[in-house]
Amino acid sequence: MAAERAREIAASFDLRALPPDFHANPYPVYAALRESAPVRTMPDGSWFLSRHADVVAVYRDAHTFSSDKKVEFTPKYGPGAPLLEHHTTSLVFNDPPLHTRVRRLIMGALTRRAIAEMEAGLVVLVDRLLDAIAARGGGDLVDDFAAAIPVEIVGNLLGVPRADRGPLRGWSLAILGALEPKLTPLQEELGNRAVREFVDYLRLLVAERRKQPGDPGHDVLTRLVQGEEAGEQLSEIELLQNCIFILNAGHETTTNLIANALVALQEWPQQKAMLLHDLGERPMTLAVEEFLRFESSNQLGNRRALRACEAGGVALPEGALVTLGIGAANRDPAQFAQPEVLDLAREDNRHLAFGFGIHQCAGLSLARLEGRVAIGRFLARFPGYRLTAMPTRGGRARFRGFLKAPFAVR
Repeated sequence: MAAERAREIAASFDLRALPPDFHANPYPVYAALRESAPVRTMPDGSWFLSRHADVVAVYRDAHTFSSDKKVEFTPKYGPGAPLLEHHTTSLVFNDPPLHTRVRRLIMGALTRRAIAEMEAGLVVLVDRLLDAIAARGGGDLVDDFAAAIPVEIVGNLLGVPRADRGPLRGWSLAILGALEPKLTPLQEELGNRAVREFVDYLRLLVAERRKQPGDPGHDVLTRLVQGEEAGEQLSEIELLQNCIFILNAGHETTTNLIANALVALQEWPQQKAMLLHDLGERPMTLAVEEFLRFESSNQLGNRRALRACEAGGVALPEGALVTLGIGAANRDPAQFAQPEVLDLAREDNRHLAFGFGIHQCAGLSLARLEGRVAIGRFLARFPGYRLTAMPTRGGRARFRGFLKAPFAVR
């Protein structure tokens, strides 16, 4: 990119006023930022980081850069708003000690053994979805496949009865949609309503689980409930809001991983042919990591500086709000050779799709398993699948995925 053009793009970059084509392809903008303004001062006074090394440095320094969002989200959502209570109580937007307590309880149900035991059931679920697709001759990659998998898996983790799972995806999309840098009145209304409805449902579910506990080795909700009794000191609000977080974290990002991958393979036929040649565990493992890097499900992170410090050589004042450009960092040529190329055999893939440091995604091993099984079995069953219409992007800057991706199978 010409230096002058890069400077123009970087100078006009504003997360609250994105150009119309940004959601379709944000990567030229990220490239311009890395080249011309890697620590970009935003019009609202915050900072945007686009280099891999700078993002990692902030992730590493949890003592200086806080994940607590009370200062940032109180004016955004307003005091007493359901969205404020949720997003300032959930695991991802908190610092220790709350973060430590909740993460420890969740990880106890996501051990290596527990996740390995999920694979057989996951295969059955995926094959059932593939059978339905075969019977119809196609469908939608999001609605009929990618989104159906994590909703079932997380529903199982929380012990949500299958008859009650219908609203889960809609609640998740509404709550996460309210995290966009520029919040619309409709997003705010839908997000607050979703939190209220989800909390009302969870109160009933928690009451039932207290009466009839599940297996704490596999049931996250039982672990959270019993954790209170074991001295982990989760309040009812912390318990309910982190159940919502588990659904949101496990649903949206995995849905995007699977759908983004299957769409990308249509755009990179040589990579698809290479993968079809060997769908074994090792090639699929590498492929999933590259899909995560190339089209990161979560494109943005946020931190607040607790003291005067620096990022990328730029001085930041105490209280500075910092946006971590995960999608930009994952295409940084200083870290990845030919970063704009989808290379499914890429080794040593140190992408940041799952974050880094103490806030690295607690469910990353489960997401990797879901991606490997879902994408691999889809390709084995339908190697000649094709898109029948242009996929529709979700229209969000933070979470990169599709709303619709119609396809047919031969």
